[in-house]
Amino acid sequence: MTDTNLQSTPIAITMGDAAGIGPEIIAKAFRAQPALLNGCFVVGDVGTMRRAAAIVTQSGQAPLPVALIADPSAALQVPPHCIPVLQVGEPLLPVPWGRISGTAAAFAGQCVEQAADWALHAKVRAIVTAPLNKAALAAAGAPYDQFPGHTELLQACAARHLRQDVAQVPVRMMLVNEELRTVLVSIHLSLREAIAAVTYDSVLQTLQITHAALLPMLGRPPRIGVAGLNPHAGEGGLFGREEIEIIAPAIEAARAKGYWVSGPWAPDTVFMRARSHPGSEGEFDVVVAMYHDQGLIAVKYLGVENGVNVTLGLPMVRTSPDHGTAFDIAGTGRAAPSSLLAAVRLAGVLSADAMGR
Repeated sequence: MTDTNLQSTPIAITMGDAAGIGPEIIAKAFRAQPALLNGCFVVGDVGTMRRAAAIVTQSGQAPLPVALIADPSAALQVPPHCIPVLQVGEPLLPVPWGRISGTAAAFAGQCVEQAADWALHAKVRAIVTAPLNKAALAAAGAPYDQFPGHTELLQACAARHLRQDVAQVPVRMMLVNEELRTVLVSIHLSLREAIAAVTYDSVLQTLQITHAALLPMLGRPPRIGVAGLNPHAGEGGLFGREEIEIIAPAIEAARAKGYWVSGPWAPDTVFMRARSHPGSEGEFDVVVAMYHDQGLIAVKYLGVENGVNVTLGLPMVRTSPDHGTAFDIAGTGRAAPSSLLAAVRLAGVLSADAMGR
């Protein structure tokens, strides 16, 4: 698709939980980098965004106006230094900062569903999601209490759009910063459940999704390093046999498909081997981790402030900041927008690739 097509299709930013830091980091982002946010709009609540804009406006600064728009395309006509908001449903009554609110979570879920619908019908070219709170989603009741987070909710939206079962739309979470990428075999499961989820099929499917997603992004087959499940990658079966009986056979099957895959490698060193530095490329383009914390601790240690969450396997582009709702500082104006800005920047790149730029 041409530059003109890209410029005429906006990026939607969902507001996130109104009781968390989502609204204020969005407001800070529009103030800090209006050029980057040009062509973006907020899917949310006008009143909540006006409250957030007031919080992040310091003494002596000009007010940050919030403009109500009627449809996604109208975001392209809003001038810089102004936050375009497309109101979802009825106005949201103010909720207390930093407290679990089922009402706020349900509204945030509606925003995600609306943004996903626009993305699936090509009315927006990407969605960037501000944080949800998992406990609040549980308090929101049906249907949102069945989703541990954005990834599962968006998977359900995509499956509904494609008229398929959720299992037919497999997705994976990829965490990215300037130095490292990691993709997870399992996402929001207890550790006991996550270990049980390490199967031949789940590992091979993760490798397939990772290869397919990164191939157009890199312009070449990605170099995939696979972490083991056990200490020292099982040490030849002394510390567990998952590497021998499950992970290695999945790697061999992926290689038979022509993928560049190696491992399983010791989990305590594979991330260091994949880490890129200025002027020094890592040994791998991405690490496939077996479970949530195995992969995310490494990425977040290197810099949560610039981390981005990308959902792989969806028929749309979705990115998100690599942090949560931060209820402890919500409403104080202290939250930094750097991860959100990185998510917007990456959404622009990925959507350009997806649209054939």
